Amino acid sequence: MDTMSWNHFNAAFRNPYARRTILIAAGFFIAWSCVIQPVRADDWPQWRGANRDGVWNEKRIVETFTSDTLTPRWKAPVGPGYSGPTVAAGRVYVMDRRLEPQGERIVCLDANSGKEIWVHSYDCDYKKLSYPLGPRASVTVSRKLAFALGAMGHLHCLDAATGKVLWKKDLGEAYNIQRLVWGVSPSPLAWKDSVIVHFGGADGACVVAFDVKTGEERWRSVDDRPSYSSPILIEQAEKVVLLCWTEKFIYALDPDIGKTHWRVPYALRERGARMNVATPVMEGEYLFVCSQYEGASMYKVFRNALKAEHLWSRGGPGDKNGGINPPICTALFKGGYVYGPNLEGEFCCLDAETGEIVWKSTQVTPPGRWSTVHLVQSKELTWIFNEAGELIIAELSPEGYHEISRAQLIQPTHKIARRKVCWAHPAYAGGCVFARNDQELVCVDLRDSIAEK
Repeated sequence: MDTMSWNHFNAAFRNPYARRTILIAAGFFIAWSCVIQPVRADDWPQWRGANRDGVWNEKRIVETFTSDTLTPRWKAPVGPGYSGPTVAAGRVYVMDRRLEPQGERIVCLDANSGKEIWVHSYDCDYKKLSYPLGPRASVTVSRKLAFALGAMGHLHCLDAATGKVLWKKDLGEAYNIQRLVWGVSPSPLAWKDSVIVHFGGADGACVVAFDVKTGEERWRSVDDRPSYSSPILIEQAEKVVLLCWTEKFIYALDPDIGKTHWRVPYALRERGARMNVATPVMEGEYLFVCSQYEGASMYKVFRNALKAEHLWSRGGPGDKNGGINPPICTALFKGGYVYGPNLEGEFCCLDAETGEIVWKSTQVTPPGRWSTVHLVQSKELTWIFNEAGELIIAELSPEGYHEISRAQLIQPTHKIARRKVCWAHPAYAGGCVFARNDQELVCVDLRDSIAEK
Protein backbone atom coordinates (compact mmCIF):
# COMPACT_ATOMS: atom_id res chain seq x y z
CA MET A 1 0.00 0.00 0.00
CA ASP A 2 1.27 3.48 -0.83
CA THR A 3 2.32 5.63 2.10
CA MET A 4 0.05 8.63 2.61
CA SER A 5 1.50 12.09 2.95
CA TRP A 6 -0.33 14.56 5.19
CA ASN A 7 1.88 17.65 4.73
CA HIS A 8 0.71 20.89 6.24
CA PHE A 9 -0.46 23.56 3.79
CA ASN A 10 2.16 26.09 4.86
CA ALA A 11 5.02 23.68 4.26
CA ALA A 12 3.69 22.83 0.82
CA PHE A 13 3.19 26.47 -0.07
CA ARG A 14 6.90 27.20 0.44
CA ASN A 15 7.70 24.85 -2.44
CA PRO A 16 7.50 26.85 -5.75
CA TYR A 17 5.99 23.97 -7.73
CA ALA A 18 3.46 23.16 -5.02
CA ARG A 19 2.63 26.86 -4.68
CA ARG A 20 1.89 27.07 -8.42
CA THR A 21 -0.29 23.96 -8.23
CA ILE A 22 -2.20 25.31 -5.25
CA LEU A 23 -2.82 28.66 -6.92
CA ILE A 24 -4.02 27.02 -10.14
CA ALA A 25 -6.32 24.72 -8.14
CA ALA A 26 -7.63 27.68 -6.15
CA GLY A 27 -8.43 29.62 -9.31
CA PHE A 28 -10.13 26.58 -10.80
CA PHE A 29 -12.15 26.06 -7.64
CA ILE A 30 -13.38 29.65 -7.64
CA ALA A 31 -14.47 29.38 -11.26
CA TRP A 32 -16.08 25.98 -10.60
CA SER A 33 -17.98 27.31 -7.58
CA CYS A 34 -19.40 30.11 -9.69
CA VAL A 35 -20.55 27.65 -12.34
CA ILE A 36 -22.28 25.32 -9.93
CA GLN A 37 -24.59 27.89 -8.39
CA PRO A 38 -24.36 31.42 -7.05
CA VAL A 39 -25.31 31.28 -3.35
CA ARG A 40 -25.01 33.67 -0.47
CA ALA A 41 -22.15 32.91 1.88
CA ASP A 42 -24.56 32.18 4.72
CA ASP A 43 -26.95 29.92 2.80
CA TRP A 44 -27.35 26.16 3.22
CA PRO A 45 -29.03 25.47 -0.14
CA GLN A 46 -28.60 21.72 -0.37
CA TRP A 47 -27.63 18.56 1.48
CA ARG A 48 -24.66 19.23 3.84
CA GLY A 49 -24.33 22.87 2.83
CA ALA A 50 -23.28 24.91 -0.19
CA ASN A 51 -20.55 22.47 -1.28
CA ARG A 52 -21.96 19.25 0.25
CA ASP A 53 -18.93 19.09 2.54
CA GLY A 54 -20.47 19.82 5.96
CA VAL A 55 -18.53 23.08 6.37
CA TRP A 56 -20.06 26.17 8.00
CA ASN A 57 -18.06 29.32 7.30
CA GLU A 58 -19.98 32.05 9.11
CA LYS A 59 -18.28 34.44 11.53
CA ARG A 60 -19.32 35.80 14.92
CA ILE A 61 -20.97 32.56 16.05
CA VAL A 62 -21.16 31.53 19.71
CA GLU A 63 -18.44 29.21 20.97
CA THR A 64 -20.25 28.15 24.13
CA PHE A 65 -23.86 27.96 25.30
CA THR A 66 -25.14 29.90 28.31
CA SER A 67 -27.92 27.39 29.07
CA ASP A 68 -28.48 23.65 28.75
CA THR A 69 -31.59 24.35 26.66
CA LEU A 70 -31.63 26.53 23.54
CA THR A 71 -34.53 28.96 23.10
CA PRO A 72 -35.99 28.91 19.58
CA ARG A 73 -36.31 32.09 17.61
CA TRP A 74 -39.40 30.46 16.13
CA LYS A 75 -41.15 27.11 15.76
CA ALA A 76 -43.29 25.87 12.89
CA PRO A 77 -45.40 22.71 12.66
CA VAL A 78 -44.29 20.07 10.14
CA GLY A 79 -45.21 16.46 9.52
CA PRO A 80 -42.95 13.41 9.88
CA GLY A 81 -39.91 12.77 7.71
CA TYR A 82 -36.14 12.30 7.59
CA SER A 83 -35.60 15.16 5.13
CA GLY A 84 -33.12 17.68 6.53
CA PRO A 85 -34.00 21.37 6.02
CA THR A 86 -32.22 23.58 3.51
CA VAL A 87 -32.01 27.39 3.50
CA ALA A 88 -31.64 29.80 0.57
CA ALA A 89 -32.48 33.47 -0.09
CA GLY A 90 -34.33 33.91 3.21
CA ARG A 91 -36.47 30.79 2.83
CA VAL A 92 -36.39 27.36 4.51
CA TYR A 93 -37.36 24.20 2.62
CA VAL A 94 -38.27 20.81 4.02
CA MET A 95 -40.26 17.75 2.99
CA ASP A 96 -42.70 15.75 5.11
CA ARG A 97 -45.37 13.09 4.82
CA ARG A 98 -49.13 13.60 4.64
CA LEU A 99 -51.21 10.75 6.06
CA GLU A 100 -54.78 11.63 5.01
CA PRO A 101 -54.82 11.13 2.09
CA GLN A 102 -51.42 9.46 1.77
CA GLY A 103 -48.90 11.75 0.17
CA GLU A 104 -45.82 13.93 0.52
CA ARG A 105 -45.39 17.68 0.93
CA ILE A 106 -42.74 20.21 -0.04
CA VAL A 107 -42.88 23.06 2.46
CA CYS A 108 -41.36 26.55 2.19
CA LEU A 109 -41.15 28.84 5.23
CA ASP A 110 -39.84 32.33 5.91
CA ALA A 111 -36.38 31.93 7.50
CA ASN A 112 -36.85 34.97 9.74
CA SER A 113 -40.31 34.20 11.11
CA GLY A 114 -41.14 30.57 10.34
CA LYS A 115 -44.33 31.65 8.58
CA GLU A 116 -45.51 29.44 5.76
CA ILE A 117 -44.84 30.85 2.29
CA TRP A 118 -46.08 27.96 0.19
CA VAL A 119 -46.80 24.23 0.31
CA HIS A 120 -47.01 21.74 -2.53
CA SER A 121 -48.75 18.42 -1.78
CA TYR A 122 -49.08 15.35 -3.97
CA ASP A 123 -50.44 11.83 -3.60
CA CYS A 124 -47.91 9.12 -2.83
CA ASP A 125 -48.55 5.63 -1.50
CA TYR A 126 -45.66 4.18 0.54
CA LYS A 127 -46.01 0.65 -0.80
CA LYS A 128 -43.85 -1.83 1.12
CA LEU A 129 -41.53 0.95 2.30
CA SER A 130 -39.60 0.10 5.45
CA TYR A 131 -39.33 2.94 7.99
CA PRO A 132 -42.27 4.73 6.30
CA LEU A 133 -41.86 7.92 8.33
CA GLY A 134 -41.58 10.29 5.38
CA PRO A 135 -39.30 11.68 2.66
CA ARG A 136 -35.56 11.21 3.03
CA ALA A 137 -33.85 13.65 0.64
CA SER A 138 -33.19 17.34 1.27
CA VAL A 139 -34.60 19.92 -1.14
CA THR A 140 -31.89 21.36 -3.43
CA VAL A 141 -32.18 25.07 -4.28
CA SER A 142 -30.24 26.47 -7.25
CA ARG A 143 -30.79 29.52 -9.47
CA LYS A 144 -34.28 30.26 -8.14
CA LEU A 145 -35.37 26.64 -8.63
CA ALA A 146 -36.16 24.04 -5.97
CA PHE A 147 -35.66 20.32 -6.71
CA ALA A 148 -37.41 17.82 -4.44
CA LEU A 149 -37.16 14.02 -4.55
CA GLY A 150 -39.64 11.89 -2.62
CA ALA A 151 -39.15 8.50 -1.02
CA MET A 152 -40.99 6.67 -3.82
CA GLY A 153 -39.20 8.53 -6.63
CA HIS A 154 -41.40 11.57 -7.30
CA LEU A 155 -39.18 14.37 -8.64
CA HIS A 156 -40.39 17.97 -8.72
CA CYS A 157 -38.88 21.17 -10.08
CA LEU A 158 -40.56 24.22 -8.57
CA ASP A 159 -40.15 27.96 -8.58
CA ALA A 160 -38.30 28.42 -5.30
CA ALA A 161 -40.11 31.67 -4.45
CA THR A 162 -43.70 30.75 -5.33
CA GLY A 163 -43.87 26.96 -5.26
CA LYS A 164 -45.23 26.80 -8.82
CA VAL A 165 -44.53 23.38 -10.31
CA LEU A 166 -42.46 23.85 -13.46
CA TRP A 167 -42.18 20.16 -14.23
CA LYS A 168 -42.45 16.82 -12.44
CA LYS A 169 -41.67 13.15 -13.00
CA ASP A 170 -42.69 9.88 -11.41
CA LEU A 171 -39.30 8.19 -11.72
CA GLY A 172 -40.62 4.91 -10.38
CA GLU A 173 -43.04 4.65 -13.27
CA ALA A 174 -40.85 6.20 -15.96
CA TYR A 175 -37.64 4.31 -15.16
CA ASN A 176 -38.79 1.12 -13.41
CA ILE A 177 -36.79 2.01 -10.29
CA GLN A 178 -34.88 -0.77 -8.55
CA ARG A 179 -36.28 0.64 -5.32
CA LEU A 180 -34.46 -0.27 -2.14
CA VAL A 181 -36.23 -1.38 1.03
CA TRP A 182 -35.83 2.08 2.64
CA GLY A 183 -36.86 3.99 -0.47
CA VAL A 184 -35.20 6.69 -2.56
CA SER A 185 -32.89 8.82 -0.41
CA PRO A 186 -30.12 10.68 -2.35
CA SER A 187 -30.61 14.44 -2.59
CA PRO A 188 -30.69 15.92 -6.14
CA LEU A 189 -27.54 17.73 -7.27
CA ALA A 190 -27.64 20.87 -9.46
CA TRP A 191 -24.94 21.21 -12.11
CA LYS A 192 -25.01 23.92 -14.80
CA ASP A 193 -28.34 23.46 -16.63
CA SER A 194 -28.95 19.96 -15.27
CA VAL A 195 -30.20 18.37 -12.11
CA ILE A 196 -28.50 15.03 -11.45
CA VAL A 197 -30.43 12.34 -9.58
CA HIS A 198 -29.15 9.03 -8.18
CA PHE A 199 -32.27 6.86 -7.92
CA GLY A 200 -31.66 3.45 -9.48
CA GLY A 201 -33.47 3.37 -12.79
CA ALA A 202 -33.28 0.20 -14.86
CA ASP A 203 -31.43 -0.20 -18.18
CA GLY A 204 -28.32 1.77 -17.27
CA ALA A 205 -30.20 4.63 -15.61
CA CYS A 206 -29.00 4.35 -12.03
CA VAL A 207 -27.90 8.01 -12.32
CA VAL A 208 -29.73 10.42 -14.64
CA ALA A 209 -29.32 14.10 -15.53
CA PHE A 210 -32.43 16.12 -16.39
CA ASP A 211 -32.66 19.49 -18.11
CA VAL A 212 -33.61 22.02 -15.43
CA LYS A 213 -35.93 23.93 -17.80
CA THR A 214 -37.83 21.08 -19.40
CA GLY A 215 -37.26 17.98 -17.27
CA GLU A 216 -36.09 16.08 -20.37
CA GLU A 217 -33.38 13.47 -19.89
CA ARG A 218 -29.93 14.75 -20.87
CA TRP A 219 -27.97 11.61 -20.08
CA ARG A 220 -28.15 8.36 -18.15
CA SER A 221 -25.30 6.35 -16.64
CA VAL A 222 -24.32 3.38 -14.46
CA ASP A 223 -25.71 -0.13 -14.66
CA ASP A 224 -25.85 -0.99 -10.96
CA ARG A 225 -28.35 -0.97 -8.16
CA PRO A 226 -28.55 2.33 -6.27
CA SER A 227 -27.60 3.16 -2.72
CA TYR A 228 -28.94 5.77 -0.30
CA SER A 229 -25.88 8.01 -0.71
CA SER A 230 -26.06 11.51 -2.21
CA PRO A 231 -23.64 12.30 -5.07
CA ILE A 232 -20.94 14.96 -4.74
CA LEU A 233 -18.67 16.96 -7.04
CA ILE A 234 -14.88 16.95 -6.75
CA GLU A 235 -11.95 18.32 -8.78
CA GLN A 236 -9.58 15.83 -10.37
CA ALA A 237 -7.07 16.25 -13.22
CA GLU A 238 -8.34 19.81 -13.79
CA LYS A 239 -11.88 18.54 -14.33
CA VAL A 240 -15.05 18.63 -12.28
CA VAL A 241 -15.96 15.01 -11.52
CA LEU A 242 -19.23 13.60 -10.21
CA LEU A 243 -18.84 10.91 -7.53
CA CYS A 244 -21.72 8.46 -7.07
CA TRP A 245 -21.58 5.64 -4.56
CA THR A 246 -23.89 2.86 -5.71
CA GLU A 247 -24.51 -0.58 -4.22
CA LYS A 248 -21.16 -2.13 -5.21
CA PHE A 249 -18.98 0.64 -6.63
CA ILE A 250 -17.88 4.23 -6.37
CA TYR A 251 -18.23 5.80 -9.81
CA ALA A 252 -16.49 8.92 -11.12
CA LEU A 253 -18.58 10.43 -13.93
CA ASP A 254 -18.38 13.39 -16.27
CA PRO A 255 -21.27 15.57 -15.00
CA ASP A 256 -21.84 17.00 -18.50
CA ILE A 257 -22.37 13.72 -20.37
CA GLY A 258 -22.40 10.91 -17.78
CA LYS A 259 -19.28 9.19 -19.12
CA THR A 260 -17.52 6.95 -16.57
CA HIS A 261 -13.96 8.10 -15.85
CA TRP A 262 -13.28 5.31 -13.35
CA ARG A 263 -14.91 3.08 -10.80
CA VAL A 264 -13.60 1.27 -7.74
CA PRO A 265 -15.33 -1.57 -5.87
CA TYR A 266 -16.73 -1.06 -2.39
CA ALA A 267 -18.71 -4.18 -1.55
CA LEU A 268 -16.45 -6.85 -0.11
CA ARG A 269 -19.00 -9.65 -0.16
CA GLU A 270 -20.94 -11.24 -2.98
CA ARG A 271 -24.08 -11.44 -0.89
CA GLY A 272 -25.66 -9.73 2.06
CA ALA A 273 -27.53 -6.58 2.93
CA ARG A 274 -26.34 -3.25 1.54
CA MET A 275 -26.72 -0.06 3.51
CA ASN A 276 -24.58 2.58 1.84
CA VAL A 277 -26.08 5.79 3.22
CA ALA A 278 -23.24 8.14 4.16
CA THR A 279 -21.90 10.79 1.81
CA PRO A 280 -18.29 10.19 0.67
CA VAL A 281 -15.84 12.63 2.28
CA MET A 282 -12.45 13.76 1.02
CA GLU A 283 -9.25 15.37 2.24
CA GLY A 284 -6.55 16.04 -0.32
CA GLU A 285 -6.28 12.99 -2.57
CA TYR A 286 -8.00 10.64 -0.15
CA LEU A 287 -11.62 9.52 -0.21
CA PHE A 288 -13.39 7.86 2.73
CA VAL A 289 -16.67 5.95 2.76
CA CYS A 290 -18.34 3.91 5.50
CA SER A 291 -21.45 1.83 6.04
CA GLN A 292 -22.99 -0.43 8.64
CA TYR A 293 -22.44 -3.76 6.93
CA GLU A 294 -19.20 -3.28 5.00
CA GLY A 295 -17.38 -0.97 7.41
CA ALA A 296 -14.91 1.76 6.41
CA SER A 297 -12.82 2.02 3.24
CA MET A 298 -10.17 4.48 2.08
CA TYR A 299 -9.23 5.24 -1.52
CA LYS A 300 -6.59 7.34 -3.22
CA VAL A 301 -8.07 9.65 -5.86
CA PHE A 302 -5.12 10.70 -7.99
CA ARG A 303 -4.77 14.44 -8.32
CA ASN A 304 -3.36 14.58 -11.85
CA ALA A 305 -5.00 11.57 -13.48
CA LEU A 306 -8.55 10.28 -13.80
CA LYS A 307 -8.07 7.16 -11.71
CA ALA A 308 -8.38 5.88 -8.14
CA GLU A 309 -7.25 2.90 -6.11
CA HIS A 310 -8.35 1.13 -2.95
CA LEU A 311 -6.03 1.55 0.06
CA TRP A 312 -7.63 -0.20 3.01
CA SER A 313 -10.88 -1.49 4.50
CA ARG A 314 -11.80 -2.17 8.11
CA GLY A 315 -14.86 -3.05 10.13
CA GLY A 316 -16.69 -5.50 7.91
CA PRO A 317 -19.10 -8.19 9.14
CA GLY A 318 -18.20 -9.48 12.59
CA ASP A 319 -15.37 -6.99 13.14
CA LYS A 320 -16.28 -5.18 16.35
CA ASN A 321 -13.00 -3.27 16.38
CA GLY A 322 -13.29 -1.82 12.90
CA GLY A 323 -14.02 1.73 13.96
CA ILE A 324 -16.43 3.84 11.95
CA ASN A 325 -19.40 1.91 10.56
CA PRO A 326 -22.54 3.98 11.27
CA PRO A 327 -25.86 3.09 9.68
CA ILE A 328 -26.89 6.50 8.33
CA CYS A 329 -24.48 9.33 9.17
CA THR A 330 -21.47 10.84 7.41
CA ALA A 331 -17.97 10.94 8.91
CA LEU A 332 -15.74 14.00 9.38
CA PHE A 333 -12.34 13.87 7.64
CA LYS A 334 -9.75 16.44 8.75
CA GLY A 335 -6.04 16.67 9.45
CA GLY A 336 -5.29 13.10 8.43
CA TYR A 337 -7.88 11.60 10.79
CA VAL A 338 -11.47 10.47 10.38
CA TYR A 339 -14.14 10.92 13.06
CA GLY A 340 -17.54 9.31 13.45
CA PRO A 341 -19.58 6.71 15.32
CA ASN A 342 -19.51 2.96 15.06
CA LEU A 343 -22.59 0.77 14.90
CA GLU A 344 -22.95 0.64 18.69
CA GLY A 345 -22.77 4.42 19.17
CA GLU A 346 -19.12 4.73 20.25
CA PHE A 347 -17.55 7.83 18.70
CA CYS A 348 -14.21 6.95 17.09
CA CYS A 349 -11.10 8.56 15.70
CA LEU A 350 -9.29 6.64 12.94
CA ASP A 351 -5.82 7.17 11.55
CA ALA A 352 -6.53 7.83 7.88
CA GLU A 353 -3.24 6.27 6.79
CA THR A 354 -3.86 2.88 8.35
CA GLY A 355 -7.49 2.73 9.48
CA GLU A 356 -6.36 1.94 13.02
CA ILE A 357 -8.48 3.23 15.91
CA VAL A 358 -6.81 6.10 17.76
CA TRP A 359 -9.48 6.56 20.43
CA LYS A 360 -13.12 5.93 21.28
CA SER A 361 -15.60 7.97 23.33
CA THR A 362 -19.07 7.26 24.69
CA GLN A 363 -19.77 10.93 25.48
CA VAL A 364 -21.11 12.10 22.14
CA THR A 365 -24.37 10.20 21.85
CA PRO A 366 -26.26 7.76 24.09
CA PRO A 367 -24.80 4.29 23.39
CA GLY A 368 -27.04 2.01 21.39
CA ARG A 369 -27.26 0.25 18.08
CA TRP A 370 -27.76 2.63 15.11
CA SER A 371 -26.76 5.69 17.13
CA THR A 372 -26.47 8.69 14.86
CA VAL A 373 -24.69 12.06 14.86
CA HIS A 374 -24.37 14.78 12.21
CA LEU A 375 -21.00 16.57 12.08
CA VAL A 376 -20.35 20.07 10.75
CA GLN A 377 -17.00 21.88 10.87
CA SER A 378 -16.86 25.62 11.62
CA LYS A 379 -13.28 26.90 11.71
CA GLU A 380 -11.55 24.95 14.50
CA LEU A 381 -14.77 23.79 16.18
CA THR A 382 -16.99 20.85 15.33
CA TRP A 383 -20.75 21.20 15.73
CA ILE A 384 -22.39 17.88 16.53
CA PHE A 385 -26.12 17.23 16.43
CA ASN A 386 -26.84 13.89 18.07
CA GLU A 387 -29.92 11.73 17.82
CA ALA A 388 -31.06 12.82 21.29
CA GLY A 389 -31.69 16.28 19.82
CA GLU A 390 -28.65 17.81 21.53
CA LEU A 391 -26.32 20.32 19.89
CA ILE A 392 -22.68 19.98 20.94
CA ILE A 393 -19.69 22.26 20.36
CA ALA A 394 -16.46 20.27 20.51
CA GLU A 395 -12.84 20.10 19.46
CA LEU A 396 -11.82 16.89 17.73
CA SER A 397 -8.18 15.91 17.43
CA PRO A 398 -6.07 12.73 17.55
CA GLU A 399 -5.39 13.60 21.20
CA GLY A 400 -9.04 12.99 22.08
CA TYR A 401 -12.59 14.30 22.29
CA HIS A 402 -12.87 17.69 24.00
CA GLU A 403 -16.42 18.86 24.64
CA ILE A 404 -16.87 22.60 25.09
CA SER A 405 -20.61 22.99 25.42
CA ARG A 406 -23.88 21.06 25.01
CA ALA A 407 -27.54 22.08 24.96
CA GLN A 408 -30.92 20.62 24.01
CA LEU A 409 -31.91 21.92 20.57
CA ILE A 410 -35.08 19.92 19.86
CA GLN A 411 -36.87 16.98 21.42
CA PRO A 412 -36.51 13.54 19.81
CA THR A 413 -39.90 12.20 18.73
CA HIS A 414 -39.30 9.25 16.39
CA LYS A 415 -39.40 5.88 18.17
CA ILE A 416 -36.62 3.47 17.16
CA ALA A 417 -36.26 0.25 19.17
CA ARG A 418 -36.55 1.39 22.80
CA ARG A 419 -35.66 5.07 22.36
CA LYS A 420 -36.79 8.23 20.62
CA VAL A 421 -34.45 9.84 18.09
CA CYS A 422 -33.92 12.78 15.73
CA TRP A 423 -32.31 11.52 12.53
CA ALA A 424 -32.66 14.50 10.16
CA HIS A 425 -29.55 16.59 9.45
CA PRO A 426 -29.90 20.23 10.60
CA ALA A 427 -29.08 23.28 8.45
CA TYR A 428 -26.76 26.13 9.49
CA ALA A 429 -27.44 29.45 7.79
CA GLY A 430 -27.79 33.16 8.53
CA GLY A 431 -26.23 32.72 11.96
CA CYS A 432 -28.90 30.17 12.91
CA VAL A 433 -29.41 26.44 13.16
CA PHE A 434 -32.59 24.88 11.72
CA ALA A 435 -33.60 21.45 13.01
CA ARG A 436 -36.71 19.28 12.67
CA ASN A 437 -38.34 16.31 14.32
CA ASP A 438 -41.63 14.65 13.36
CA GLN A 439 -43.75 17.49 14.68
CA GLU A 440 -41.97 20.80 14.26
CA LEU A 441 -39.13 22.72 12.69
CA VAL A 442 -37.21 25.07 14.99
CA CYS A 443 -34.82 27.94 14.35
CA VAL A 444 -32.26 28.95 17.00
CA ASP A 445 -30.09 32.06 16.64
CA LEU A 446 -26.41 31.25 17.25
CA ARG A 447 -24.89 34.69 16.61
CA ASP A 448 -22.76 35.82 19.55
CA SER A 449 -24.30 39.32 19.50
CA ILE A 450 -27.72 37.77 20.05
CA ALA A 451 -26.58 35.24 22.66
CA GLU A 452 -25.05 37.99 24.80
CA LYS A 453 -28.40 39.76 25.23
